Amino acid sequence: MLSDQWIVFLVLGITLGLFVWNRLRFDVVSMLALLAVAMAGLVPSDQLFAGFGHPAVITVAAVLVISQGLVNGGVVDAVARLLGKVGRNAVLQVITLTLVVALCSAFINNVGALALLMPVAIWMSRKSGRSPSLLLMPLAFGSLLGGTITLIGTPPNIIIASYREAGSFGLVDFAPVGLAITVAGILFIGLIGWRLTPKRDDPAAGDKLFSVGDYVTELRVPEGSDYAGSTLHNLLTAGEGDKSVVVLALIRGDKTSPAPSTYSVLREGDLLLVEADTESLQEFVDFTGLALANVVGEEESDDSDEQAGEDPGKARPAGESAETQIATGDVRLTEAIITPSSQLVGRTTNRLNLRERYGLNVVAVARQGHRLKKRLADIRFRSGDILLVQGYQDTLMGTLQQLGCLPLAERELSLGRQSNLWLAGGLFLAAIAVILSGWLTPPVALVACAVAMVLTRLLDTSEAYRAIDWSVIVLLAAMIPVGQALESTGGAALIAGQILDVAAGQAPWVALTIILVGSMLLSNVVNNAAAAVLVAPIALGISAQLGLSPDAALMAVAVGTSCAFLTPIGHQSNALVMEPGGYRFGDYWRLGLPLSAVVTATAVPMILWVWN
Repeated sequence: MLSDQWIVFLVLGITLGLFVWNRLRFDVVSMLALLAVAMAGLVPSDQLFAGFGHPAVITVAAVLVISQGLVNGGVVDAVARLLGKVGRNAVLQVITLTLVVALCSAFINNVGALALLMPVAIWMSRKSGRSPSLLLMPLAFGSLLGGTITLIGTPPNIIIASYREAGSFGLVDFAPVGLAITVAGILFIGLIGWRLTPKRDDPAAGDKLFSVGDYVTELRVPEGSDYAGSTLHNLLTAGEGDKSVVVLALIRGDKTSPAPSTYSVLREGDLLLVEADTESLQEFVDFTGLALANVVGEEESDDSDEQAGEDPGKARPAGESAETQIATGDVRLTEAIITPSSQLVGRTTNRLNLRERYGLNVVAVARQGHRLKKRLADIRFRSGDILLVQGYQDTLMGTLQQLGCLPLAERELSLGRQSNLWLAGGLFLAAIAVILSGWLTPPVALVACAVAMVLTRLLDTSEAYRAIDWSVIVLLAAMIPVGQALESTGGAALIAGQILDVAAGQAPWVALTIILVGSMLLSNVVNNAAAAVLVAPIALGISAQLGLSPDAALMAVAVGTSCAFLTPIGHQSNALVMEPGGYRFGDYWRLGLPLSAVVTATAVPMILWVWN
């Protein structure tokens, strides 16, 4: 019969395997692990779900809400505005971008900081005639480095603080080591590292990823059409092939109506600007009886029309005026990337009914740097896919946020109302001051700040709930009891003993390096929060037997789990830049490996100096 230790090892082995396999969401995997240790009797039933009330989990949720409040108040926009003054020098661009994203990541969610600055980086690279691949990976790595500076910079720091027996680490206790590795990392990236990034050709040649005109055709509602006097909705819900036809504009006389309502009533002679592949267009025309418009010009012969009619896919696209016609007035086109937590992942446009529910047209989808040629109706969205979407200016950004997509176009950076800027910044600084004074603990102060932001209408309650990454919350709440089971069964001590056999008789820096590098390697294949939960008790076991300070061991875990530079799956920031930058899985180690060495060489002596 297996001992409790081996049951824990078996559960953790399967859990890590499922994390790496990445076919199941990591929050689902963590709940399966929790249920497994519960059924094995390794966690008391009254403590099984205690993780949902753990201070670290509450703190992470509060920080995510505060991050959204600071964004809404214009605080981060005010910082990002400085980037508009940066010239075209590559070194200056890289250093400035990584520095700004690191500063933002020290106080707000690092994925949120990356989301705000990624469009700016793409705009800067295209304006300078360079591929975005030169800036996006340094930007992602900068967001990870900045998260190491403060307690609230990244979930691993919050988790590690809860393992400290002498009382939780303070807000700025991470700063000496975090600042040192951030400065060293930014200098390395800015002076040397960015040259190691793959120089991918920008598919858009300095403009957009998608060539809209190549897929746009004009269709006319002919006299006597069954759909004259009917709504656009009735037209689009007819037939089998229509699901892959997107109506981008309705042209009536001299008036063009981009993104027309599906309740618009059609008239004879109306022109519909549609986006479709050849096969879908042919089926749509055959079924509805709409006619290809005379788009070749009045001077062209009737033969041209007949030739176009033989192959609808060869009808003249809207050409250079296509984007102008479908993105005028209050309607715009923009590129957006699907985040790992998006509700679009694994679903199709048909199932989501985006046009009816959100007023959003998905015009095209790109994956791995190339526009997908499949019918839109057949495309099942993946994390990292880039969408070309059409929608109304005043609601488009909000809709994308609600769907879990990040816009890649240059943002209109504005400070908003001055009162909001000072209100958001003031509330956050007040929370920081209260924490530093010791009057309130970080969880209490940060939750109070989050509630205050809701009460002052910096964000509404629904937006506050959307700001929380519930998958991370579930992951932490489930893995904390699993980590405790690893410790209570003696599994952590057993692993620590094996590591001690290697580090026995060596200097303290050897053990510290082993802890840091081991944490770093693990966080490159599993979620960094889960890695922190699993490695922290092992690190404490090693420190107790080597005479190493527990604080030093925990700091090594905090740095290692926050610096996942080797793979795109190690952190959401890495995954988000993969498609826009045109990166492949094996590209990350080219910059990530030497950067990991720089971080290790900087962190180990700093940890020994400050904490041992």
